[in-house]
Amino acid sequence: MIAIIDYGMGNLRSVQKGFERMGREAVVTRDPKTILDAGKVVLPGVGAFPDCMRNLEEYGLIDAVKQSIRSGKPFLGICLGLQLLFTESEEFGISKGLDIIKGRVIRFKIQDPTFKIPHMGWNSVSIKRRPPVFADVPDGSHVYFVHSFHVVPEDKSVIATTTNYGMDFVSSIWKDNILAVQFHPEKSQALGLSILKRFGEQKA
Repeated sequence: MIAIIDYGMGNLRSVQKGFERMGREAVVTRDPKTILDAGKVVLPGVGAFPDCMRNLEEYGLIDAVKQSIRSGKPFLGICLGLQLLFTESEEFGISKGLDIIKGRVIRFKIQDPTFKIPHMGWNSVSIKRRPPVFADVPDGSHVYFVHSFHVVPEDKSVIATTTNYGMDFVSSIWKDNILAVQFHPEKSQALGLSILKRFGEQKA
């Protein structure tokens, strides 16, 4: 069973429906025991970084996230769920993240006014390291983005893909059992569903 962490931010049902379309059972939950008992865990999210961290803490979910990752079970972060894994974000001042991946979340600093912020819509990914979940993702594939901030990992070896939007930025990371993506697989049509399918097939 796949646990989709509900901390009150984002359209969790669309992620759940994506897994269901691929024949995988997925539950939306904020119960720590359900999350710890699940075979796989997804941390999705949209919204403001500090609000999301506050909600994770208020709902008592931070330990469940960290324990799930330490257990070695497959873990997928989506959009803000990628950013929350990092040490800190500069959104609305400096906000502390989960500090699972060392690095920062910073706002796009693009001088060319033709590149609007937020970065919204379809864009391609350049594969630097190919996690098993990306088995069906050709280099240069287009996926769907909505974000104003991007991650800067200290350890460049965790970078799985980059994307260019007036500058190159990290669009996904892969470390051990963690795969986290800046784009929305649940909104990326057949290609995105293939990522959810492969994630659902992973073994701990």
